[in-house]
Amino acid sequence: MLRNVRLRKGATLRQVAGRASVALGYLSEIERGQKEASSEILASVAEALETPLSQIYHEVGDRLVVHEGLEQREQRLAGVIPDTVPDDILNSPREPIAAH
Repeated sequence: MLRNVRLRKGATLRQVAGRASVALGYLSEIERGQKEASSEILASVAEALETPLSQIYHEVGDRLVVHEGLEQREQRLAGVIPDTVPDDILNSPREPIAAH
């Protein structure tokens, strides 16, 4: 998310890290989802990006809604579409298919 904002602003990782007083490697890990940012660091990065923190939270929220919606859809489909053939169908006598 932060990476997308940074790229939209045309800023390099080094520029944002310097403005936010955050170690370059640490900011890189945050952008890649390997580390979580504290609220203080997130506020510093938002300020360095000249982007309201509320906008960043809003974009994160929008992505969560999409992600959670997809997860719920997958769960609903998992309950509707069986991944095995029921025993009663497997064990029922089969009638030959008539040729047309």
